[in-house]
Amino acid sequence: MKLTDTAIRKAKPQAAPYRIADGGGMYIEITTNGSKYWRMAYRFAGKQKTLALGIYPDVTLAEARERRTEARKQLANGADPGAVKQTQKKQSKIAAANSFELIAREFHKLKTPTWSVSHTADWIKTLEREIFPKFGELPISEIEAPDVLDAIRTIEGRGAHEVAARVLQRVRAVCAYAIATGRARHNPASEIKGALAPQPKVKHFAALTEKELPEFLRAVAAYPCYPLTKAATRLLMLTFVRTGEVRGAKWREFDHDAKLWVIPAERMKAREPHVVPLSRQAIETLTELHQLTGHDEHLFPSRTGNGRTISENTVLKVIERLGYKGRMTGHGFRTIASTYLNSVGMIRPDIIEAQLAHTDGNATRAAYNRTDYMEYRIAMMQFWADTLDAMQAGEKLPKWADYEPHDLEYRAAQAIPIRAKL
Repeated sequence: MKLTDTAIRKAKPQAAPYRIADGGGMYIEITTNGSKYWRMAYRFAGKQKTLALGIYPDVTLAEARERRTEARKQLANGADPGAVKQTQKKQSKIAAANSFELIAREFHKLKTPTWSVSHTADWIKTLEREIFPKFGELPISEIEAPDVLDAIRTIEGRGAHEVAARVLQRVRAVCAYAIATGRARHNPASEIKGALAPQPKVKHFAALTEKELPEFLRAVAAYPCYPLTKAATRLLMLTFVRTGEVRGAKWREFDHDAKLWVIPAERMKAREPHVVPLSRQAIETLTELHQLTGHDEHLFPSRTGNGRTISENTVLKVIERLGYKGRMTGHGFRTIASTYLNSVGMIRPDIIEAQLAHTDGNATRAAYNRTDYMEYRIAMMQFWADTLDAMQAGEKLPKWADYEPHDLEYRAAQAIPIRAKL
């Protein structure tokens, strides 16, 4: 008599395990603790054997019968169902050990010692967010170009073309590593280049070169403009924050004792608070400005009043009147500072990015907000301010070695990372 779901559910445990047959060698075994196991008895090469078909109710009666049917087909074809099952288990283990996610994490671990803190965190988080949910569990040898293309097009669909390009680079690097270690034979990420949408051109803000900067600085210093306008321009140069962050600056954001400017999250592009160390020159600029606007909430209130601040074109107009229209913008100070500080060669790239508020992710923020990193950033901002003064005066430029923290333990911990190419 064949089994029914009702009979299986009603089957109660007894003092000893017992079986209820369903036919074709299949039965369900009820243990003393009430667990119910599907089994199939069969003979192969003259020996009596038992094949496990699963546990009820995870494996239903209908599913157990399908597994019995498949096992009997294997027997009819001269194969041992038990041996076939063991082979499949081994293959599954091998596939799991060679999954894209496992190999990606292995590659990430291998590269971590040579990458910056920010790149290390961003690299794996990007794959966790964009790729692992798509095909992270697949054996890397089974991933094909359409799998990669689908994932990249999903990112492009959000308009995040730069992210899509970075993700594709990382998938390509993981697959190349898999080929090198003998776990894949082709790189599907290298086969989809022609199927991707062209990246939109990135808008670059006009900025002067290092050779052009001294003359510009002298021109700004000599220009007879409204004191607030000159102070705003000076503060942009010294802090290289965004123009909107200077225009909307409020006196309560500044800690003169700590020499820090803490821009609140709601005024930052990334919606995270940003700390700006203030150089001696920045403090002097603020002290002079306080005599003019210290009574107001804002550093740069509009002359029209009504709680407004100076226009976004205020600094730009100064630049234009000095004859630098099209060659320089307020945002260009960020480009100039980044280019020069990176050219020094001995300043950590991730610290420069942190000061530009380009970094993202909790791990990175925790890293560059540590006390030793702040010491590094304070030194860098003073170095930059002194460099601007030296350029303006036509004097010898300062050396970073005279500013960099010299505590040996600190220096060892902050060894300059190799710039990642992947």
